Amino acid sequence: MHQPLDILTLAHHQAPMQGQWELLYEKERLIPGSVQYSVKRYQKNPQWNIDDIGMMVYHYEKETAADNYLELKFCVSGNIYCTQKETECDQCKFNLSKNCEKKADSVDVLSFRFSPVHLSQFVKPRYSNDTLVEDILNFRHNSSFTKIVPLCGRTRAVIDGLLNHNFTDSLENIYINAQTQMLLLYALGCMLGEKELDVISCKFLANEADREKITKAREILIEHIGEPITIKELSRKVAINECYLKKGFKEMFGTTIFDFYQSQRMEHAKYLLYEKSMSVTEVSLMLGYSSISHFSTAFKKHTGLKPCELLLR
Repeated sequence: MHQPLDILTLAHHQAPMQGQWELLYEKERLIPGSVQYSVKRYQKNPQWNIDDIGMMVYHYEKETAADNYLELKFCVSGNIYCTQKETECDQCKFNLSKNCEKKADSVDVLSFRFSPVHLSQFVKPRYSNDTLVEDILNFRHNSSFTKIVPLCGRTRAVIDGLLNHNFTDSLENIYINAQTQMLLLYALGCMLGEKELDVISCKFLANEADREKITKAREILIEHIGEPITIKELSRKVAINECYLKKGFKEMFGTTIFDFYQSQRMEHAKYLLYEKSMSVTEVSLMLGYSSISHFSTAFKKHTGLKPCELLLR
């Protein structure tokens, strides 16, 4: 069995000693039909030299395919958090975080594990020339490996969003699902050296404020998963030109606004149908479709199945 390297050991350049790492916060969750993820936050000793690092673990078992998985791991340091994250201390609770005496430098370790079933939805062999990507996503690559993944600017932005978002319940599941897909995209791109992910061809995106507007637009799309929003409305909400919004979104996230929004809606539809046992009519209304037939057509285009066929599985 493949034993991946310990990411904390790599980041710290030495094996952690017992009792050396004080765990401040821990969260683990399995998003139905999507990804299993965990976050562990440790208090950082000021004397430690911690490298920010990413890692891809491809675990392949020829005889037991059910044990196969692809995992992304990240270790980032330098973030400062209140040690009472779950309850919040009095200063943080009343927006006086700058006076908080319970803040501490942290080392955050994040893990995202993808199953073969989840990854198979992304494979379109007829249109792709990236044989290695297809082999990995289809688990046809017949040997396990661990690969160090560089933390490009986009990956850091996604990780920061995952550590600091305020979504809860279903919206949190939608947000985590969307962000982990971006991490997978960037990790595969970095690993294969297809392009330098930090290079931005749209000149206006060299401005940090404009990049933040594009990121905000993506967050608004996720928040309005059941309330369709036009590009014109979206551009007004983030105060950016429609043309710049469309070009910037495609440049930063590798997909069009429409395709991203549809993908997120259909992923949420799968969750509501399969995990929540909601009817096709209920899901169609919840996601803002004018008719069940329009919803069914969009669902089949994305998943290859009619909604009723998913319910029978």
